[in-house]
Formats: sequence, structure tokens, C-alpha cells
Amino acid sequence: MTTLQPPVAVRRSPAPSPPKRSRRSWTGWGFIGPFVLVFALVFLAPIVYSVYLSLFRDQLIGGTTFVGLDNYEQALKDDQFWASLGRVSLFLAVQVPVMLGISLLIALALDSGRLYGKDFFRIAIFLPYAVPAVVATLMWGFMYGTRFGLVGDINEAFGITLPDPLSTDLVLASIGNIVTWEFVGYNMLIFYAALRVIPHSLYEAAEIDGAGQFRVITAVKLPAIRGALVIATIFSIIGSFQLFNEPNILRQLARNAITTDYTPNFYTYSLSFNGQQHNYSAAVAIIMGLITMVIAYVVQLRGMRKEA
Repeated sequence: MTTLQPPVAVRRSPAPSPPKRSRRSWTGWGFIGPFVLVFALVFLAPIVYSVYLSLFRDQLIGGTTFVGLDNYEQALKDDQFWASLGRVSLFLAVQVPVMLGISLLIALALDSGRLYGKDFFRIAIFLPYAVPAVVATLMWGFMYGTRFGLVGDINEAFGITLPDPLSTDLVLASIGNIVTWEFVGYNMLIFYAALRVIPHSLYEAAEIDGAGQFRVITAVKLPAIRGALVIATIFSIIGSFQLFNEPNILRQLARNAITTDYTPNFYTYSLSFNGQQHNYSAAVAIIMGLITMVIAYVVQLRGMRKEA
């Protein structure tokens, strides 16, 4: 006769607890945390505050009141704003292609290996970029002077009358000359660095095909540095729309030619610090920032599409 044994209870092991977050996962945040903090404080916070300011208006009766998008509507109807925007657009359309073209030619000459003393020329051309914009503008402003500067000395020495570089018709071109002198070396270095990393196999293939120097430039070098060209163009567009130092400093020498609304940045500065219109100034700055962002994005998109 067999006896039935009671069933043996099976012990189940407890379900594994979810793994605790490893300290290693916080290492990345430790590296990028300072950047995120500084980025939020010096970039995001001012933008948010500017948007907040643009929604209000200081009035004689009632003080600061919420006006919504009224400041933006006023800016879009402001003839002074559109005149300044048209001025920097003309500046961009002429100065940027000239500056980038000169920079590209110099970079190609340095990369060709046929230029004697290329190290000296590379440093000499880049050196103006190391000069602060204020110092460069003062230096060129002195040379532009017809009464005390280089132009005046040439007129007196040769008994001629050169056109006044600080006149109403020529002051924009004079500012463009200063900016070009400052940034040719900077853009040249971008192009030259991109040219130096082109694989030599491409040159060897072009040599086998019997391509000349001009064909190598158009079929090998320029397509290979398309990304650098797009980056330099975007930087130059942003810099053109932010034009401020040069007209602000030269205004002391050409008050009749350079007004307080000569460029959008100069206009917002004058509204805020001279006219005490902080709210309206913030609205103009936001609109200008959006215009710059859209144009830079379109240029980037077209450059990437061609590259693809």
C-alpha cells in the first residue's frame, strides 16, 4: 500500500528588480551640463525675455501695458526699418560675393604649391582678422579722412580731389571695404583647410584623365569644398545682417551720411538706448532675427541639396 506524499512547495525566486541607473549614464550630462547651462543663460534666456518685452509697451497713461502683436505690426509698417534692411541687403549682395571670391582665389593659390613663401602670405592675409573691429574701423576711418587722413594727404600732394569715401554715396562701399579687409583671411583659412583634406587619389585620377589645372579646380576642388563654401556663406550672411560696429564708429566722421537707422542693428540700438523704446526695439530685433534665420536656412538647404 502506497502512501501519498504531500506536494512539495516550489519556491519561486523573486522577480529581478529593475537595474538601477548606472552612474555611467550621468557622465555625459556632466560633460554637457556646463554648456547647456551657459547656453540657456546667454542665448535662450535673452531671446525669451526679448519676446516678452516685445508684447508690452510703455505708455504715458497706464504705464507698461500688454499690447500683443501691436509692436510687430508697427515694425512691419516702419519705413526706417525697411530702409535699413534694404541697405544691408544691398551690402550683402555685393560685399559677400566679392569677399568670398577673393578668399577662394587666395586659398586656391596657396593650395596650388606654386606660390613662393606661402606660409608668409597665409599669415599676412589672416593677420587683419586678429585686429579688433573697433581698431580696424578707426584705422580705416583715419585713412578715409579728406581733411586729416590719407585721402586728404593725397589730394594735397598731387593737387587733385579724390571722391570722399565717407560721403553719402560711397560710405556703404567704404564699410564694405573695411569688412572685406577684416574677414578675407578668416574665410581664406576655412577654404584652405578644406582644400588640404581632399584625398590625393582624386588628383591622381584627374591627372590620368589628362585634366588641366583649371579643370582640376572646377571638377575636383570646388565640389570637394562645397560644405566649406556653404558654411562661409552662412556666416557672412549672418554677419552682414548684424552689421553694427563699423557704421557706429564711422558715424562720428560722417554724421550726414550715416544716420541712427543706417542698419537694423544700429536702429534697434538707437531705439533702445537713445529713444528709450525698449519694447519696440525688442520687436524689431525679433523680426530681424527671424529674417536672418530664414535666409540662412534657405542657403543651407540649397547648398545641401546641390551637395547631395
